[in-house]
Amino acid sequence: MLRILKWSLGVTGVLLLGALGVMAYYLYNVVPSLHEPPEHILERTPLGSEVYSPHEAYKGPHPSLMQRPEDTFTYPIKIGEVGPVDPLFAGEKTYPFWCGKNKVTEQQPMVDNYDGFGVPVFSVDADGVKGQEIVGYSKDCLHSTGVAYYYHSKEHGRFQPLTEDTPEFDIDTFVYEGVTRDFVVRLETGTINRYFYAIAALRGEGETLERPLGNLWNRRLIYQFRGGVGIGKRQGNLKPSDVLKRRKSQLREGYAVVYSSANQTSNHYNMWLAEDTALRVKKQFVSEYGEPLYTVGIGGSGGAIQQYLIAQNNPDVLDGIIPLYSYPDMVTQTTYVLDCEPLEYYFDVQDSQNPRWADWSQRVLVEGLSSTSADLNYFQAMTSAARVLKGEPEGVSQKLNGSSECVKSWRGLTPLVHNPNFVHFAKNFSQTVQEQTRWTHWEDLYQFYGRDQQGYAQSTWDNVGIQYGLKSLVEGKISVEEFLDINAQVGGWTSPDKMKDEKFWFLQGNVLPVELSVWSHQNLELSDNVEQPAKRTEASLDAIEGIFRSGNVFIGKLDIPILDVRHYLDPILDMHHSSASFMTRARMLKAQDNADNQIIWMSDPKHDPVDRAFAVMDDWLLNIHMHPEKSVVENRPYFAEHSCFDQDGQTIARGHNVWDGAWNQQPAGACMRVYPSYPTSREIAGAPVDGDIFKCQLQSIENAVDGGLYGRVDMQSHRERLEAIFPSGVCDFTKPGLGRPGNLLKRAVIAKADVTSGKNVSETQQAAPEGLSLDKLQPVTLSRLDDVHNDLDRETATQ
Repeated sequence: MLRILKWSLGVTGVLLLGALGVMAYYLYNVVPSLHEPPEHILERTPLGSEVYSPHEAYKGPHPSLMQRPEDTFTYPIKIGEVGPVDPLFAGEKTYPFWCGKNKVTEQQPMVDNYDGFGVPVFSVDADGVKGQEIVGYSKDCLHSTGVAYYYHSKEHGRFQPLTEDTPEFDIDTFVYEGVTRDFVVRLETGTINRYFYAIAALRGEGETLERPLGNLWNRRLIYQFRGGVGIGKRQGNLKPSDVLKRRKSQLREGYAVVYSSANQTSNHYNMWLAEDTALRVKKQFVSEYGEPLYTVGIGGSGGAIQQYLIAQNNPDVLDGIIPLYSYPDMVTQTTYVLDCEPLEYYFDVQDSQNPRWADWSQRVLVEGLSSTSADLNYFQAMTSAARVLKGEPEGVSQKLNGSSECVKSWRGLTPLVHNPNFVHFAKNFSQTVQEQTRWTHWEDLYQFYGRDQQGYAQSTWDNVGIQYGLKSLVEGKISVEEFLDINAQVGGWTSPDKMKDEKFWFLQGNVLPVELSVWSHQNLELSDNVEQPAKRTEASLDAIEGIFRSGNVFIGKLDIPILDVRHYLDPILDMHHSSASFMTRARMLKAQDNADNQIIWMSDPKHDPVDRAFAVMDDWLLNIHMHPEKSVVENRPYFAEHSCFDQDGQTIARGHNVWDGAWNQQPAGACMRVYPSYPTSREIAGAPVDGDIFKCQLQSIENAVDGGLYGRVDMQSHRERLEAIFPSGVCDFTKPGLGRPGNLLKRAVIAKADVTSGKNVSETQQAAPEGLSLDKLQPVTLSRLDDVHNDLDRETATQ
């Protein structure tokens, strides 16, 4: 019997090890990794780029109060010429700067030095084939402006270069004023402010590549923004699909589209640089095609952030915005995102013997956001595989299912933003450059955050006085003992000068040694014993003030049409959680007293509402164009109303109150009941939903207990323990956050519609033309503007 038991255990162990080996192999090949080295690396940077001196945080006026300097560069940038290199007002160029790939022209960057600074540039033979001889180096990654025609292929369903050999039968067509025309787009590319730019518009009748006529352009301009999490140091890539594939429907309807890799946040989050570049890209477009009737922004995630912030900071860039999968800004998201790993480390390691945390629905009672027990947890599988290979089978998890948004979506982004020793594209650079560069979001925007006396960029992240799980304690969902233990053991992050390298095992290209910490716990402030509470992290007040003053925080001041559109992705643990739209809305309500110029649409992931959004935005902006005497809200068309859609695109509900919910202390509206949102860790800790408090004002434990902060939970007998955990006190979220300038802006009030009539804003919006549904509404494109609504009436009558 004993032999059979040993044999069974041995077989089980082999099978487990084999399964984990297969899982590790799968992870190595599927999970985004860092093990692929580039063809050539950046060896050196210009002298002085490795120096990190103390720097004062930004103290100037908010950019919405500033006049931009005149751009003296001569436009248009002609074919074969190079666009402006130095930003107009966004500050000096920084290095290292990794050159991206121009997949439109397939050209290398231009040589700008022979001193070894930047990436190598190689010889090219007469046939355009790149050789092995280095002919120079490029530190600024410049490309000359080039143009080409692309046609939409009937056979392949995508855009392809138009050549003399292109078969006529393969060119897709569209109808304009009763005439069938080839669906051919002029695509212009080059660099502006060192980043790629692209301009796309229908090929005009009788035009040439050198001289675009724009006579099929509908006079509307789309500025395409893109997302991602970036910390600077790279140019980004450019490929035709960046604008052609993404905006195919709108190009067919006659819109022109512009884009820059400076407006893709996987490359950086400097909103001054994003705006600086957007102004210049628009100037290049206008110099060739003329002034547009309007410019509308579109883009998701970081692309949405750019729209909110650029529109807030400079009203001359965008006339309307369609933020997709939006957040109000980037930096206030770090407040709760940097809570994720300290809390997950507590659940996985520090309190791993508590069976409660094996249930993922219980973890979100503290860390917030969404969770599921169904998803395969790749990180848990990877951790188990690492423990087996290290000879620690007792640490192998028997349960590989279950995850949260913190784990599935945000894991790995914390060190990218916060650890000066880590970046996922480090292997593009020599070891010397890797070691001398500080790779954080804070450093990329050091001119706003400032640097400390050691030369490290200051941070806005703070968890002093934060009572994790407070709301769940008050509601009786966690016990007093659990609440106290969580807050005693969950500390902050170590200071940047003490941060250690990440331990991501094969994700960093290392097979041995097996060094893995998915929580980055080596950089957490951990307690040596259960009686000594872990140290919390304190933010720089100067950094908080600087980031507010510089316009990198959305403060809720915006008076243009906004269609905030997203798929409902909370159940699949996507980082683009729905509550972010209400965070933005709460700020607008606080700053302007109303947010009726912001409309929130949410749909099932199987339906794409973007084309509808363009149609409604077109109607809204045309109303403003024809009725400038009315306010933005008074010009709001009938279909610009809060709505939610099912997988077939059918409207589930629409109306002024459909998104009511916990975020505005109202009973859940019709859409909120279908697509519920979830709070962040900071909201559960008592912070307001608008999420713009970096560092809270503190109150004593005595005041907190006596003032009823803990509801019906009796904390009198635990006051001594609370005072040990929170020696400086706990957050008082009834007061404004510390560091925010009191004189940032004068209070902004958006004009409401006819307040003397007794009607609310929703009741004064335009009525829908009889018989017209949202499904039938199309952008008024390729048409005259003299009688838009008559055109809509005629369209309705013929359907």
